[in-house]
Amino acid sequence: MNPVAPYKSLKNSNPRCANLMTMAEQELSAFFTAVTQLFGSEQAELSAEDWLRELIEIDGLPASTREWRLITAKVSTRLASRVNASSVSTEFTTP
Repeated sequence: MNPVAPYKSLKNSNPRCANLMTMAEQELSAFFTAVTQLFGSEQAELSAEDWLRELIEIDGLPASTREWRLITAKVSTRLASRVNASSVSTEFTTP
């Protein structure tokens, strides 16, 4: 997965759709980069998959940065649960 790959718009594309794609790319890329830096590439990959699943499940595309951030916030809670569960299981298995 290359979250930083540039988006090449089509000549006949809808400008509104292109703008939504740009917002989505920016949000997912920033989230992916932050998770990679804080928790590593494995958690970033899992979180990116969660983010895309969340996007697929909503009804219609978000139209504002705020709405894109809501997706990120929801996925962040899953990340926190996953990381907490991982650290708890490590505590019990490490002598």
